[in-house]
Amino acid sequence: MSNRPRNPVLAALMALGLAAALGLSFVSHAPNRLSSGQGIALIELAPALLTWPALLLLLGLFMPPTRRWQLASAVGNAALLLGLLWLAGDAAARLAQDSALARTSLGAGFWILAVVCLLALADAVQGWVALLAALALSLGLALLLAGGSLDQLALMREYANRRELFHDALWQHLQILLATLLPALVIGLPLGAAAARNGHLNQVLFPVLNLIQTIPSLALFALLIAPMALLAAVWPLLADWGLAGIGLAPAVLALLLYSLLPIVRSTAAGLQQVPAAVLDSARGMGMTGRQIFWRVELPIALPLLLAGLRVATVQTVGLAVVAALIGAGGLGSLIFQGLLSSAADLVLLGVLPVLALGLLADAMFKGLVRMLAQ
Repeated sequence: MSNRPRNPVLAALMALGLAAALGLSFVSHAPNRLSSGQGIALIELAPALLTWPALLLLLGLFMPPTRRWQLASAVGNAALLLGLLWLAGDAAARLAQDSALARTSLGAGFWILAVVCLLALADAVQGWVALLAALALSLGLALLLAGGSLDQLALMREYANRRELFHDALWQHLQILLATLLPALVIGLPLGAAAARNGHLNQVLFPVLNLIQTIPSLALFALLIAPMALLAAVWPLLADWGLAGIGLAPAVLALLLYSLLPIVRSTAAGLQQVPAAVLDSARGMGMTGRQIFWRVELPIALPLLLAGLRVATVQTVGLAVVAALIGAGGLGSLIFQGLLSSAADLVLLGVLPVLALGLLADAMFKGLVRMLAQ
């Protein structure tokens, strides 16, 4: 066995994780919600439970990159991540006995270690094994939450205090996402198909859509407030339907404009890559133009179309946060409340679901594209 690490990526990640564990606070304990906390290092919590997955990862540095050792590395990373979560929850439960107002937050060391574990997990497994690893992590997290192991963490206490508000914000965020993507598909697919067949439209359409992408999101939201308010004043019925200067309508309209470029571009690119010989064969079989589009062109262009829809979905999930500033609601409202009150855990209560939605959408569309490519 060579003394040199066979996996330099894993070696670099483990070095980063070790530096975070030794040099940064694992959790931060404060006497109340608004006070600055005192950091507690991982070494002070005596994490004996984490020894065996750490040793498994260490052995993986020097083992050949076989499927067996990749799977063992994945198991070690998943166990280490869940063990870190349990350890943080256990520390919070012990520290909470001193005061009902005390808060224990996850520190910088924890977050860096968690990211290191996820990156090492992604490096170790691919394809369906990665999906199984994600399901196993989700199941382990669900068991920790159901068992109450994380209840005393400041993040979970923020959730308990704002349970209904959180659920409403999450539902509003999903509404914004659906209200943006469905019209974007209805408008973007025909525009993309037309741009693929008409070079003059292509030369006019894409510069306009590119220009929209260069406008900062908050500026575009602000630009739409005045015309939407004017329309609501001229036709009060629009205001009764919710189409006013602030709120959901200008937010969805702005996000719709942002979503058009990736959908239109991917649709046009997908249709343009259909081989001419395939189209000639379809015409030779007597297919009409509509039949060729639905049975030949669209199935071939579908992987690229889904790639554009993936970009639009992830982009909308993130930009919908800013829409809370003009009264659209969503998870951004929690984030900005936390920023205004200097409550970092309330900010995380909004940030983490946004991150999870983005990763879930990205993984779902990548999986669909991979299935179509097989």
